[in-house]
Amino acid sequence: MKSPYISELAPGQPVQGVFLVQTKDVRQKKTGESYLSLTLSDRTGELDAKMWDNAQEVIDTFDRDDFIRVKGALQVFQNRPQLTIHKLQPAPASEVDIADFLPASKRDRVEMFAELRQWIASMTDPHLQALLERIFSNEEIAVAFRTAPAAKSVHHNFIGGLLEHVLSLCSLAKFTAAHYADIDFNLLLAGVILHDIGKITEMHYARSLGYTTAGQLIGHISIGARMVEDAIREVPGFPPAMRDLLLHMILSHHGLLEFGSPKVPVFLEAMLLHQLDTMDAKMECMRASIERDRQIDGVWTSYIQPLERSVLKKRRYLEATKGEPSSTSGGETNGAAAATPVVPKPVPQAGQKPVAPKPASTSPFASKLQSALHHEQ
Repeated sequence: MKSPYISELAPGQPVQGVFLVQTKDVRQKKTGESYLSLTLSDRTGELDAKMWDNAQEVIDTFDRDDFIRVKGALQVFQNRPQLTIHKLQPAPASEVDIADFLPASKRDRVEMFAELRQWIASMTDPHLQALLERIFSNEEIAVAFRTAPAAKSVHHNFIGGLLEHVLSLCSLAKFTAAHYADIDFNLLLAGVILHDIGKITEMHYARSLGYTTAGQLIGHISIGARMVEDAIREVPGFPPAMRDLLLHMILSHHGLLEFGSPKVPVFLEAMLLHQLDTMDAKMECMRASIERDRQIDGVWTSYIQPLERSVLKKRRYLEATKGEPSSTSGGETNGAAAATPVVPKPVPQAGQKPVAPKPASTSPFASKLQSALHHEQ
C-alpha cells in the first residue's frame, strides 16, 4: 500500500513517497535559473510542489501523468501546504498500484450498477425500457459506465463518479416527479440515466482524469445524442415523437447555450432534468471542496472556480464559535436596535389635537412631509 497519502501529510515534516504528476510547468527565477512547479496527486487529493534547486537535471526525465519518487519537506505558503522537493526521480509504473492514485467512489461499483438495473426494470414504458436494456446489455458500455468519472474537476470527478451521480439523480427524479404535476416519470428517468452517457467516450481515466480527442472535438452532449439515436434504431417500433423528446433532453441538459447546450429546455421533463443535474453537481462540488480543501487556518476554503466563491467550512465555523456569547444574550439589544433612539409620543392635553412629534431628520423634504401630516389631523 502506498505511504504516505497526501491527506496524511502535515506541515513541518519530511516527505518521502511516490506521487502522480498532474501538472508540470518549467518556470524561471529572477536569477534566470529554471525551477519546477508541479501539482502532485494521489487518490486522497492534490498538492502544490516546487523544486527550486537542481531542476535542470531532472526536467526531461518525467512528464505529466508520470509517477515520481520525491524527497522533500512540507511547509505552509499563503495558508496552504506546499512541498519543497529536494530530490526527484521517475518511478516505474510497474512499481505502483494505480488504485492508490485515482480517487474512486466510496460505494461499490458493482452494487451501484445493480441498483441502476433495478431502476430500469421498474420502468413501465416498454419502449424506453427496451432502449435502456439494449444499451446497458452491451458489456463494453456497462463496464465504461460504472467506471467513468462524471467530470474532470467540477463534480463527481472520481472513478465511478458518473454512476454515483446518475443514481443520485434517479432518487431526486422519483421525488420531484411525484411533487410536480404532469411529469412523465418514465421519460424523466430515461433522460436522467442517459443524459451524460457520452462521457464514457469523452473522458479518459487510465492515470489522471482528462479528455479524449473525441471528447475535445465533439463533447459528451453530441456524443451521447448520437449513441442514443443509434440505439433507438435497433428498438422495433420506437415512437419518433418519444425519440425527439429524449434527444432534446440530452441536448438541453446544460440548460443554457453559453453552458454548452445546443438547445435550451422547452418542456417540463427537460427543465426538471436540467435543474436536478445542476443541483446535484453543485452540491457535490461544494461538499468535495470542503473535504479536500488544504487551507491550514480559517473557516473558509480557497476560491472555488466552478462555484465562483469560497465556501464556508460550517463544522469548523461552529466549533470555532462554540461558547461565544450571543449578541442578544442577557437582555442586551443588538447594535442596530441600540443605535435607534426611542422618541416618546407627546401626550395631548384635554381639548387639544394630538401634536405630531418633531421629525428626527432636518431635511427640507422631511420637514414638509411632517408639516403636511400635522395639518391633516
